[in-house]
Amino acid sequence: MEEDIDRVFKALADPNRRQLLDRLHADNGQTLGQLCEHLDMTRQAVTKHLNLLEKANLVVTIWRGREKLHFLNPVPLHEIAERWIGKYERGRLRVLAELKKNLEGESNA
Repeated sequence: MEEDIDRVFKALADPNRRQLLDRLHADNGQTLGQLCEHLDMTRQAVTKHLNLLEKANLVVTIWRGREKLHFLNPVPLHEIAERWIGKYERGRLRVLAELKKNLEGESNA
């Protein structure tokens, strides 16, 4: 599990890979050629980045005939949000709820 999360963080560390994920988020199911169209990278560089994204399970590929389509897999991002962001937000939300309760209690008295 930790190794999987390490792969995700490593994949997200590179701005080119984040740009690829953004492109897939905007238009999911693209071929390598489509992904390369608007990027200032060689096909070979895009392929290497996509391979790392696949190893991190952030991109899933499906073959349609001779075309290899790339799809964004949001599950690892959700898992990171739950583990690393969610637990920090819970405390803050609890404090805000208590503050609201106290303020409403004072106005009702």
